[in-house]
Amino acid sequence: MFKVDEFVLGGLSACCAGVITNPLEVVKTRIQLQGELKSRGHYVVHYRNVFHAFYAIASNESVLALQKGLVPALWYQFFMNGIRFGAYQCFDNFGLTRNANGDVIFHKSVVFGAASGAVGSFIGSPFYLVKTHLQSRSSAHIAVGHQHSHSTMTGALTSIYKNYGIIGLWRGCAASMTRVTIGGAIQLSTFASVKTFIDKSKIIPTDSFLNSLAAAMVGGLAVTLLMTPFDVISTRLYNQPVDEKTGKGLKYSGIFNCMHKIATTEGILGFYKGWTASLLRLGPHTVLSLLFWTEIRKKYMSFKQKFEPKSSQINTISRTTTT
Repeated sequence: MFKVDEFVLGGLSACCAGVITNPLEVVKTRIQLQGELKSRGHYVVHYRNVFHAFYAIASNESVLALQKGLVPALWYQFFMNGIRFGAYQCFDNFGLTRNANGDVIFHKSVVFGAASGAVGSFIGSPFYLVKTHLQSRSSAHIAVGHQHSHSTMTGALTSIYKNYGIIGLWRGCAASMTRVTIGGAIQLSTFASVKTFIDKSKIIPTDSFLNSLAAAMVGGLAVTLLMTPFDVISTRLYNQPVDEKTGKGLKYSGIFNCMHKIATTEGILGFYKGWTASLLRLGPHTVLSLLFWTEIRKKYMSFKQKFEPKSSQINTISRTTTT
C-alpha cells in the first residue's frame, strides 16, 4: 500500500542531510553562475575554487551567508525527496522492483527511480526556484548571475505569484525534472543494487550502518558523474531574469536553448562549472540522505512493530530487510 509514513520518512531524511550540505549548495550555485555565457578569461573570477568561495562569501557577507536559502532548501528536500524516496519504497513494497527471490531488477529499479524523481521534482520546483534566487543573491562586488530582490522565502513566493501567477512558480521545472529524473534513476537503483550485493556477500553485517554507507557512496559517485551538466542548466534557467509582462526567460527559452548557448560561449567545460562543489555536495548529500533514510526507516519500523499484530510484523520485517 501507499503509506504517508514512507513519504514523511523520506522527507525527514533528506532534510537532515540538507542542513549539513546547504553551504556547499550555496557555493555550487555561485560557481555555476560565475562567467555565465562568457568565454574563459573574459569575466572576473570571484570564486577561484570551492574553498576560496567559502572564504569569499564568509568574509564579504558573513558566515551565516553560507546557509542562505536554507528554509526553501529544506522544504524542497522534504517534498522532492519525501515523494522520491517514499514513492520508490512503495514501489519496492509492491514488489515492482524485485524478482521472486527478492533481488533487485536493475532496469525496473531505474524506471521507478526515475519516475519517483520526476514527480518529486515537479512538486518541489517552486521551492527550488526560490532557493536558487536566495542563494545567488550576494554583495555587489562578488555578485554573479542575475540578482533577484527577494530576501525571504515567503516574500519570494508571494512576489512571483503576484507578478506571474501560478505558472511563474513552476518556471524552469522541466530542467529540474530532467536533472532529478536522471539523478533519481542512478541514485536509487545503484543504491538498491549495491546494497543487495553487500547483503548477499556478507562483506558487511546486514544490520550495520556501514552497509548503507557503502551503498550510498557508490550512488553518490554515479550521480555526480552524470548529473552535473543538468545541474548547471537547472541553476541557469531558474536564476535567469524574466520579462515583466510575459514572465518568460530573457536569457534562455528552454533546456536545449540553454545547452546550446553554454556550449557555444563557454564550451564543454561550462557544463562542469562547480564540478568540485557538486562532487563535495552531491556525494555527501547522497550518502547522508540514503543513510538517514535507511536508518530512520529501521528505527521507525522497529518502533511500529511494537504496536502491530505479530502477523503484520512478519510482513514488515520481510520487506525491510531487503532494502
